[in-house]
Amino acid sequence: HMPDLPIVVDHAAKPFIAKGILEPWASDMAALAKRPSVVCKFSGLVTEAGPNWSIAGLKPYADHLLACFGPDRLMFGSDWPVCELAATYENWLAAARELLAGLSPVEQDAVFGGTAARFYGIS
Repeated sequence: HMPDLPIVVDHAAKPFIAKGILEPWASDMAALAKRPSVVCKFSGLVTEAGPNWSIAGLKPYADHLLACFGPDRLMFGSDWPVCELAATYENWLAAARELLAGLSPVEQDAVFGGTAARFYGIS
C-alpha cells in the first residue's frame, strides 16, 4: 500500500456523459477523492459528451468533480487534439470557464494552472 502516492485521474475518468449516466462514476469519483494524494484533470468532458454536447449536459459532471475534489485538486486539461472530435479547443476552454464561473478568481486560478503547477512541482 502506498497511500501517499500522488495520482492524477485523467479525463475525469471518462464518465458516460453522452448517455447521461452518472453512476457508478459519481460514487467511484467520490471514493477516489477521499484520498488526499489524488487529483483529477478537468478534461475530456466534451469528448465524452460527443458532438451534440451542451453546458447543461456537462454541468452535473463538472459540479460533482468540484464537490468531490474542490478547485485545489482539479486541474484543467485541454484534451487537445482529441477534444476536436466534439469541439474546438476554444469551445472547450469557453465551456470550462462557464462551468467554473461560480468559483472565485483564486479558485479559478487553481483549476487553470495552480493545481497542476503544485502537483508537478512547476514554479
